[in-house]
Amino acid sequence: MIKRIVTFSVIVLLSFRLSYAVEGMWLPMLLEQLNEDEMTSMGMRISAEDIYSINKSSLKDAILLFGRGCTAEIISDQGLILTNHHCGYGQIQRHSSVENDYLTKGFWAMDKSQELVNPGLSVTLLVRMEDVTARALNGVKAGITEKERADLISSNIKTIEEEAIKGTAYGAKVRPFYYGNQYYLFITETFNDVRLVGAPPSSIGKFGGDTDNWMWPRHTGDFSLFRIYVNKNNEPADYSPDNVPYKPKNHLPVSLKGVEENDFTFVFGYPGRTQEYLPSFAVDLISNHKNPAAIRLREQRLDIFDEYMNQSDLVRIQYSAKHAGVANFWKKMIGESRGINRLDAVTKKQNLQEEFKAWALADAERSKKYSSLIAEFEKTYNQLLPYSVAETYLQEAGFSVEAIGYALRYRKLVEAGKANASADEINNLVKQLQDGVSGFYKYYHQPLDRKVFAAMLNDWASNQPINLTPVTLRNQKYKSYKEWADNIYGKTFLSDSNSVRKILNNYKARDYKKIEKDPLYKLGLSFFDYYQTQVMPVTGVLSARLDSLQRLYMQALMEFQPNKRFFPDANSTLRVSYGKVDGYTPMDAVNYGHYTTLNGIIEKDALGVYDYVVEPRLKEPFKDKNYGQYAAPDGTMRVAFIASNHTTGGNSGSPVLNADGHLVGLNFDRNWEGTMSDLIYDPDQCKNISLDIRYCLFVIDKYAGAGHLVNEMTIIR
Repeated sequence: MIKRIVTFSVIVLLSFRLSYAVEGMWLPMLLEQLNEDEMTSMGMRISAEDIYSINKSSLKDAILLFGRGCTAEIISDQGLILTNHHCGYGQIQRHSSVENDYLTKGFWAMDKSQELVNPGLSVTLLVRMEDVTARALNGVKAGITEKERADLISSNIKTIEEEAIKGTAYGAKVRPFYYGNQYYLFITETFNDVRLVGAPPSSIGKFGGDTDNWMWPRHTGDFSLFRIYVNKNNEPADYSPDNVPYKPKNHLPVSLKGVEENDFTFVFGYPGRTQEYLPSFAVDLISNHKNPAAIRLREQRLDIFDEYMNQSDLVRIQYSAKHAGVANFWKKMIGESRGINRLDAVTKKQNLQEEFKAWALADAERSKKYSSLIAEFEKTYNQLLPYSVAETYLQEAGFSVEAIGYALRYRKLVEAGKANASADEINNLVKQLQDGVSGFYKYYHQPLDRKVFAAMLNDWASNQPINLTPVTLRNQKYKSYKEWADNIYGKTFLSDSNSVRKILNNYKARDYKKIEKDPLYKLGLSFFDYYQTQVMPVTGVLSARLDSLQRLYMQALMEFQPNKRFFPDANSTLRVSYGKVDGYTPMDAVNYGHYTTLNGIIEKDALGVYDYVVEPRLKEPFKDKNYGQYAAPDGTMRVAFIASNHTTGGNSGSPVLNADGHLVGLNFDRNWEGTMSDLIYDPDQCKNISLDIRYCLFVIDKYAGAGHLVNEMTIIR
């Protein structure tokens, strides 16, 4: 077994060494042996150890996982952190009201006493990482079942994690790489007192809105500021008024030098998920079956959101973050499918598979191991396809109805009542539900959700075969889905917070029967049962089979292409990607430059589009061209730039660093033409979009008058 692990590692190392490209999201602990020479040849002037070290302070000590899916960076010795506006959007929304509309007007704490507490928000710092492949795969032998393999690895991982942090306050997580061919341990430190410091108005932080999302040229000031607080020993602690600003091991210097075309840059952050090594059948399933259904369903929801948000400031605040979340992936899926089709990615994958099959058949030993792989993939994906699409409808139609998702929170309480659970267990469940009532209904508008209900269930029933829809959806007796919605929302106790509290505040053990009979709860439970009994048993078996095939395929591809550079797919662990600042040509006769300026914001304002409304206070310095130290050498106020760093979701908020490791930008998006980079990379089209840090500082200092925050930073002029 050890021999097989070593062989695989050698293949990986050789494949890294023999070819170069800007594609890839690389593990920081391996930069010195795998990437440093290339990065230096491209212009980097610092060492790999300056980026990642466990022996001294390094840049990794300033990079944070923000919340559950973004990146942030520490930019002062007082724990000040920077991330995207859209990453902090939920916190900004929660502090907003019609009277104090921070989404619209922005928020700036003029001293630390004004910084706002964010219950539930945390940031996580990587302490170190370690290759634990041999330990994770200890005891794994040829011939055991997939379940036996999974159980053995799970047990090994549990031991590794427990031993790694015994006697410490750290966290530990072992993650698989290369589809379970390698495993790495990540030791982390989490901070739970994170306070909002500043955010520009949405007219800056979300400038361009849905119109410009995933697009270039871009003029969005997509940033927000937070601060980490700790106890007096500089240790992570829950919120306390006695907590003090964190003193980090390192913070990023902020450069006013800017970037120019062909400059080296690198992105350091937590990319969420890529699937670069899937076979053609998987890419076809995603781009031509799952995405189209999800796109259509989300578009209908967005239209309904817009209708109600345009009628009410309260609803606009309630649904701003929800709208942004739905719209973001909606537009991404459109660009992804278009990019895959433009690149003819399915055909390219098919051609690779034909070459692979020929290679496998050319050797008896390889033929025995690999010759049936592609056929097995095809057979399994054909079986999975209708059920995978059924899952899409369940999530995007059924569970996208907010009240249905909320109703299912009561399932454990009903089950406890039916099982005659103890009074303590029932009381704990009731308390959890009581604690969640305010949070749900504060951001809920029933008329909007009722209309979503009718639209989603109508589409679901109209576009899925009878055998792949829940019985309750097929057998509803109403003349229209609107009538069904009106009836069910008129009868459910879940329609408003008062009726919910009435049941919970006086709850008795037998009251589970009231919940069990509720029409909305019954409908949600029928959807859940449909998934549990008709969909998951099939997808579970097929997905396990595909996991096994993909693990073998990954190993085989590295043998088949020893000169190809294989980077590990993103999996929300800390990575480095690097490239050059450059423009691109998205279509014939269209050439995009590598940066945008404030001039472009003013030009868009003249179009009269809602997403392009410009604050009068931002127009004043434009008239005078008075940008102070934040101006580019040509006197313009640069807003954003693009480069060839390979990024994905989760890289939002990641620092963009120059050749000296200084902060020059804040990554916030990709270009629409390159969104297929999660599945297949096109070096000519895949670009990351970043906020120029000088525009960020200009807004903080000159627009908001919060120059004290800039004074905290280490500024490189």
